[in-house]
Order: sequence, then C-alpha cells, then structure tokens
Amino acid sequence: MKKLLLSALFAMTYGLSWGQSCTPGTNFVDSTYGIWPDTTQNLPPADPNVSYSTDINFKVPSTVTAEIDPSGQFVGSVIQQFTIDAVQGLPPGFDFACNISNCTYLGGANGCANLYGTTDSVAVFPVTVDITATVLVVLFPGLPPTPVTQTVSFDGYKIVVGSGGTIDQVINPLSLQPNPAAATIEVAGLFAGGSSVVTLRDLSGKTIEVLQTNASSVTFDLSKLASGSYLIELTDTFGTQQQKFVKL
Repeated sequence: MKKLLLSALFAMTYGLSWGQSCTPGTNFVDSTYGIWPDTTQNLPPADPNVSYSTDINFKVPSTVTAEIDPSGQFVGSVIQQFTIDAVQGLPPGFDFACNISNCTYLGGANGCANLYGTTDSVAVFPVTVDITATVLVVLFPGLPPTPVTQTVSFDGYKIVVGSGGTIDQVINPLSLQPNPAAATIEVAGLFAGGSSVVTLRDLSGKTIEVLQTNASSVTFDLSKLASGSYLIELTDTFGTQQQKFVKL
C-alpha cells in the first residue's frame, strides 16, 4: 500500500521560475489524482554550477481506492490529509519549498513543491519523498472514524547532474523487472562498457550479494530470500542510486 498510496499523491511539471515558490497547475484541478509525469519520465536533469528549478505538482484522492489499497482493507476510507515531511537525496545545495508553508494538504487537494538550488557535484542522485498520511478509518461499526497515520516513503525519482550521466541515465534508465519478483530479478539500464557494481541489500542496509559487470544488465537469484522488501544499489561512474523491490 505504501508505494501505491504515495503514487496517488505526486505529480510533476517543469517550472520556469528560479524561485522557492510555485503555483499549482490549473490543468490538474479536474484530475482525480495521479502523477505527472511518472518515474519513467522522471525529474529533469541538472547541470553543475547552474541554477536548477522544477515544480512538482500533486493531487491526492479524497478517499482510498482499490488501486491504492489492493487488499481492500481501507477502501472507501476518507483521506483526511497528508504532509510532505522531507525530500531525501537531493544534490548538495538543493532544497524544496511547498506552495503552503507547512506542506500539509487535505484529501482531494492539489498543490505543488519547488525543487531548486545549485550544486557542483556531478552524479546521479536518487530522490526519496517522505510523507505522513492521515486516513479516517472506521474501526468499529457505529463509532466515529478514527484518524490513522502512516509514515511512508516513495522512491524512483532521481536528478542526474552532469551531461555524461544525463545521456546514459535518461536514454537507458535503471529498471528492475519484474517487481514484485518471485525467483529472479533483472537489473537493467546499467552503463554498458563501464564498470558497474550492483549490490543486493535488505532494508537495514545489510549486504546480501554483490555483482560487478561491464554489461547492460545483471540478474539476481532470489530463490533463497524470504518474502519482503529489498534494495538494489547501483554504483558506477555517475554515482550511486538505489531502487526498492518486493520479493514474493
């Protein structure tokens, strides 16, 4: 539910101003909810020592849907509000600012946040957005709904700083297939011709397996892993980035 819930919250358009504020895009007001664009299109690249600014637009649904919660446990529950707590992994010198000061939005609302700054670090920076969502859940029939909060994180976005990383990472972005995975998982989008170190970790950061390759993809055997969430970490000439996957 974590990733699907957060997927319903975030959307992106490109900002033209170099400021620390934004105005929610009017073209998203009539949308039910969603992300514009998704993590495949991703955040625009940045150049070192050049001012960067882009607006993230988002629209949260007013109630939990089956798409957000496939288990059906909270379907129909009112989404009271969500708060953007942090944007982790931004390049040094970057920051973010919401269009309202406390970054807290009601269910059904649309808003935006501006990512801005200047950096001299040339690398690929995986970006993780941390939020706290509050859902009104009827725990017992006949009683008023109870606010239930959940702190969740959404990864998959990244900012590529530097032209070399832009060409490789945008044309051939890192991908994990399938996800969720049962027996094996393929890590594709590696920089062919350059040395890549791909590490399989658990969520505590413990290393499970490390593969080094010059190929454009590698495959991990997951047959001995317990069900749960894990991380794939890629380190190459453009820096280090991580993506999360689920082992069935």
